[in-house]
Amino acid sequence: MNPLYRNDTPGQFPQSWYAASTDLPPERPPLYGETTADVCIIGAGFTGLSAARHLAEKGMDVVVLDAHRAGFGASGRNGGQVGSGFNAEQTTLEARHGADTARALWALAEEAKTDIRDICAKQVPEARYTPGVAHGCYTRKEAAEYAEYAGHLAAHYGYDQIEVLETDAMRALVKSPRYQGGILDRGAGHIHPLRYAIGLTKLAEAAGARFYDRSEVHHITHGDPAELRTNRGCVKARHVILAGNGYLPNIERKVAAKVMPINSFICTTEPLGDKAADVLAEDIAVADSKFVVNYYRMSEDKRFLFGGRESYSIGFPKDISTALVARMTNLFPQLAGTKIDYVWGGTLGITMTRLPAIQRVAPNMLSGAGFSGHGVALSGLAGKVMAEAIAGQAGRFDTLAALDVPNFPGGPAFRAPLLTLAMTWFALRDRLGI
Repeated sequence: MNPLYRNDTPGQFPQSWYAASTDLPPERPPLYGETTADVCIIGAGFTGLSAARHLAEKGMDVVVLDAHRAGFGASGRNGGQVGSGFNAEQTTLEARHGADTARALWALAEEAKTDIRDICAKQVPEARYTPGVAHGCYTRKEAAEYAEYAGHLAAHYGYDQIEVLETDAMRALVKSPRYQGGILDRGAGHIHPLRYAIGLTKLAEAAGARFYDRSEVHHITHGDPAELRTNRGCVKARHVILAGNGYLPNIERKVAAKVMPINSFICTTEPLGDKAADVLAEDIAVADSKFVVNYYRMSEDKRFLFGGRESYSIGFPKDISTALVARMTNLFPQLAGTKIDYVWGGTLGITMTRLPAIQRVAPNMLSGAGFSGHGVALSGLAGKVMAEAIAGQAGRFDTLAALDVPNFPGGPAFRAPLLTLAMTWFALRDRLGI
C-alpha cells in the first residue's frame, strides 16, 4: 500500500492536540487539468512552504502540490522543538568539513532559528514561539560531555546561550529522578508546529503561490520543462523542488537512496493544571541523551506532550500508547495513572549521518530532506536556500549540498531492514545504559 495513505485518511489531519487546538482552513481543491509554472513544489510542509513563500515574493509563479493538505505531515505533528545546530555536533562538522565550513553551517542554523522567531513575532504569533530547550543526561559522563561541548560553542562560535546544569539544578528544572545533569539552551525554543505551518501557508498564498490539496504526484518526466503528473492533472514547470521528506514516495531514486522514513509518536495528557509545575518548572522543551530520544514539553493549556518510541516499519503499531506511556512514566513516575487524551504518529526522514540531504537531482530539480529530528528549523532554511538557488544565488545551497550524506547500503530496497537492525542495537544500548 502507498505509504502516503498507510497510516492516514486522505486529507484528514490526525486526531492530535495540535489539530484540536488549531483553526484549520477549508480544504483546497485538487489540481485539475494542465497548468504551467516557473516552479512546482512537491510537499506543503515547512520546506515546501518556505520555498514557496520566498519564490513567490521574488515574483515567480509557484505551484505547490500535496498528496494531503498543507501542514498535514511531520511539519504539523512534530515535537515543535526549534533546536540549535544540526543533528551532529560542530566538532564533528569541523572534523569532516573543516573549521570554515563548520562556521558557515553554524551561521546558517542560527539564521534558521532567527527566521522562526521573527516570523512568529511579526506574522504568525499564534504559533507561540517560546525560548528554552533543555537536554537531559542519564550519566555524569554524558553531562560532562555536554558541558564540554557548551564550552566549545562559547569559545569558538561566541554562543553564550547555554547554561550548564548540575544534577540538582537539572532536577529542579526537569523533575525527573533519572537525569544526572544537562544543559539549558536559551537560544533554542519551541512552537505550535501546525499553527506555524498554517501561518506559513497563508503567507505563501498572500505572496501569490498556488496550492492544490490531494494532488499526489505519481510520475515526473525530467526535462525543460519538467512534467509532474497527478491523477487529475499535470504541471509543466521550469524548476522543481522535492520537499516531501519522509512522505515522499519513491518517485526519485536519488532522494530515496539517501533518506529513510521512520515513524515517531506523541501522546498528550489531560490538562494538568497546577500539577504541571511538578513536571517542568519552566515553559521549556526538553530532549534527552537516549539514542532513541525522548522529547517533551507543556502545551499552553498545561497538557504534557511526550514524544518518542521510534519505529522503522511503514505502518504504525496497532497499540501506540502503551509503550509510549511507559517511557513517559519511567521518566516521570508522578504522572502514573494520568489520563491520556491524544495519541498520534507521524513520519520523518533521517539520513546515514543525520545531516540533511540537500541535493541537485537534475539540472532544474532540487531536493531537501532527511533533517533527522532537527527539521523544525532546518527544513525552513532548506526551502529558503533552494529558493535562492533557483533565483540564481546558489552559494548557500552549495554549502548545504556539500554535507557528507552517503546513500544507504543497498539503496531503498535494503535501507529499512539494515536500519532496523542498527536501531534495535542502539535501543538495547539505551536500555542497558551503555
